[in-house]
Amino acid sequence: MIGKKILLGVSGGIAAYKACTIASRLVQAGAEVRVIMTGGALKFLTPQAFLALTGKPVHTDTFEEPDPSQIAHIELADWADLVLVAPATANTIGKLANGIADDMLSTTLLATKAPIFIAPAMNDNMYANSAVQRNMRVLADMGMQLLEPGAGYLACGHVGKGRLAEPEEIVEDLRVYLSREKDFAGLKVLISAGPTREVIDPVRFFTNHSTGKMGFALAEAAAERGASVTLVAGPVSLTANHPNITRVDVTTAEEMYEAIHSHFKQSDLVIKSAAVADYRPKIRSNEKMKKQPGNLTIEMERTRDILKSLGEAKQNQFLVGFAAETSNALAYGREKLQKKNLDAIVINNVAEPGAGFGHDTNIATFISKELGEKNLPLSSKKMMAHDILNLIKRELPGDTK
Repeated sequence: MIGKKILLGVSGGIAAYKACTIASRLVQAGAEVRVIMTGGALKFLTPQAFLALTGKPVHTDTFEEPDPSQIAHIELADWADLVLVAPATANTIGKLANGIADDMLSTTLLATKAPIFIAPAMNDNMYANSAVQRNMRVLADMGMQLLEPGAGYLACGHVGKGRLAEPEEIVEDLRVYLSREKDFAGLKVLISAGPTREVIDPVRFFTNHSTGKMGFALAEAAAERGASVTLVAGPVSLTANHPNITRVDVTTAEEMYEAIHSHFKQSDLVIKSAAVADYRPKIRSNEKMKKQPGNLTIEMERTRDILKSLGEAKQNQFLVGFAAETSNALAYGREKLQKKNLDAIVINNVAEPGAGFGHDTNIATFISKELGEKNLPLSSKKMMAHDILNLIKRELPGDTK
């Protein structure tokens, strides 16, 4: 953080008071912080609060030019190493997604080439609104980093998702981003993520609880570190947030098998984090199966074992698997590492609180033939993704490090 130039945009919501803590934490970490407040933010805080915390003048009006020799919003846009909008209201998100520039913050955001981090904060119903969700997908597709809000008690009295992420978490995300080296530049990384669906009939299928969050976090982390990433994704509702990621969407285990093998030979690092179905219905009905008296038996057949086939086919690739277990996790993971000819494996006990499917956090153990076992304590999946890549980096062959 030391010496980094961070532009903090504060928009109008009750969570604006947390922006004071963010500014303070950034300054304490050694960053130079400048602040833009929207008209809405001025209803909750005064510029003097940020002036005292940052030691820098606060900008509130596009047409105020403290230095006649420069245009303020252009100077700020060029000055920043990183821009953080916290809190980002539905209004500010909508403006940015649609290219609207009608105040100091929105004008500066359109003018900057610095990485932009967006920390939404709003009522839970507003956050879930389809227009807001669409706008956030647009921002993600534009390459902006979305810092997911938390769930809990909201100022409106509701309990739900929409709370601004905690200041400490936001500052840590920025620290990790700014300190990151492009140490995966030149590497071709293949990652699988999410579940598969095995069809019974036109309206029913078998699947699992995987959301793809860990795999997508790994893809984004590798891309941020310079890798060229191919992400083979099962049916998930996530967006890949980096231009270095090429996404291939599949549905069934067989489609995932074919997609992964089509990219395997040209890959340097392969991480199979998808939760692929082990079985599928032997017979698929082309019409909806009607309810009948008594029980129903569906005969299942094995799907092709993707990870085992990669272990048999690998040449110079570094192959990492995932194992989601509910008991004897380490024993099963060690066995899988050997049986499937892996270089490393990441083991989750999905029965642990805060770990496994659907959570934004994870707990895992990384096991490799060279490093042995490394415990990865509870952290965000994005942070864990970088921890996993750090361990992998230590073992990559010399010509790919």
